[in-house]
Amino acid sequence: MSNALLVAGTTSDAGKSVVTAGICRWLARQGVRVAPFKAQNMSLNSFVTADGAEIGRAQAMQAQAARVEPEAAMNPVLLKPGADGRSQVVLLGRPVAEVGALDYRERKPVLLERSLECLADLRRRYEVVVCEGAGSPAEINLRDRDIANMGLATAAGLPVVVVGDIDRGGVFAAMYGTLALLSAQDQRHVAGWFVNKFRGDARLLAPGLDMLHGLTGRPVLGTLPMLPGLWLDAEDSLDLSTVVDRVDGRGPLGADVLRVAVVRFPRLSNFTDLDALAQEPGVLVRWVTRPEELADADLVVLPGTRATVADLAWLRERGLEPTLKARAAAGLPVLGVCGGYQMLARGIEDEVESGAGSVEGLGLLPTHVRFGAEKVLARPVGTAYGQRVEGYEIHHGVVAVEGGEPFFSDDDGHGLDGCRVGPVWGTTWHGALENDGFRRELLREVAALAGRAFVPAPDTSFAEAREARLDRLGDLIEEHADTDALWKLIEGGVPAAGSLPFLAPGAPGEYA
Repeated sequence: MSNALLVAGTTSDAGKSVVTAGICRWLARQGVRVAPFKAQNMSLNSFVTADGAEIGRAQAMQAQAARVEPEAAMNPVLLKPGADGRSQVVLLGRPVAEVGALDYRERKPVLLERSLECLADLRRRYEVVVCEGAGSPAEINLRDRDIANMGLATAAGLPVVVVGDIDRGGVFAAMYGTLALLSAQDQRHVAGWFVNKFRGDARLLAPGLDMLHGLTGRPVLGTLPMLPGLWLDAEDSLDLSTVVDRVDGRGPLGADVLRVAVVRFPRLSNFTDLDALAQEPGVLVRWVTRPEELADADLVVLPGTRATVADLAWLRERGLEPTLKARAAAGLPVLGVCGGYQMLARGIEDEVESGAGSVEGLGLLPTHVRFGAEKVLARPVGTAYGQRVEGYEIHHGVVAVEGGEPFFSDDDGHGLDGCRVGPVWGTTWHGALENDGFRRELLREVAALAGRAFVPAPDTSFAEAREARLDRLGDLIEEHADTDALWKLIEGGVPAAGSLPFLAPGAPGEYA
């Protein structure tokens, strides 16, 4: 079977996710039924599928690029790091264990088997499957138990293209070195290169590309230019800049802008919730870690976190608690989402995630939180401000509301989720801000509470903005990649034995 391709990278954040999504959109626009796949993903940004499975948010984005419904098989293994050096293992959409790095290593043979089963299933059901690697394929200390890069490629017979980030510098050394550290068997699968995030005159780069081809025997299949403002579902909070940018340049409609300060927790999760706010003209979103950075904020957001109790302690250590309480007392808006909502409670009982037992919350909402062993995974629908709202839930903490008003209700006005008291709101629903009507009404009320002459744009569509960015990724591949060569790899599979040169020294002996 030769209908799949693996996109690897010289480093994390080289652009694997973006290139994978771009190839998916390029193929989908040609009428090809294509699916994304990532065997193992380590990320705190996740998504809930229509049937209640949890997968990496990047794979959900890639499925949208492919114009197909995301499913658990597209990301069979998801690792969610916690506060204690351990990670929750999510297998086929359901949490199955909390493990340390060495414990997880022992599970990898079984996880590889399950991943291969999922990939084989996708290859039977789709015309093409575009796989994404994880980290670097040349992590020689991990190769013997690798399930996401060359371990997957060799087991499933996948040709591999490697993406390098030229914006970091040293891209030729990174590419050459990546290949030279692979065993002869692994090197046979590597069929080409992508240079990503290029700025400048391509004529200056051409001699280097020719030399790389000559040195490795593998052609450069594309030099992809830097695209600013691609906020598409980053997997890691390390990808975040201080400010979440708009890229269309429209200014505010009213006399004032609206400033949103989002607390950047150490174990930040599902920070993509804020992307939709940043796309509103006149809304300035920035990530903050110090009390003084809240001084001019019209809205403060406590986002999701994988470690509610640990990040609440961090918030207190940073001196943010008095400022948040003072804001609420002054009638200035505060919004908590999932873990951030849990922090707003009077008390938290956690024998599951942190094992800390009873912990005092911020006390800004009349709620109590108890962590349960079973994770809640759901795709709820409700209303707020007379607007339909769709979201998704991913949490162990269950919030008991003992007062205030519900945030989201059903069509009959019965409370479904969340709590609101004065200028303080909280909800377990991720993705709510992606609903245009609801987002506009919330911003309208935030502006009124903050005393700002801010007017929400009546025509901002987050779904259309996301689609436009996915189309930009498809354009990136169509205009700057050798698509004929890509097709040949997808259809022809791994290059024939002996057709590509071996680069010494290869993998160290014990990993060869």
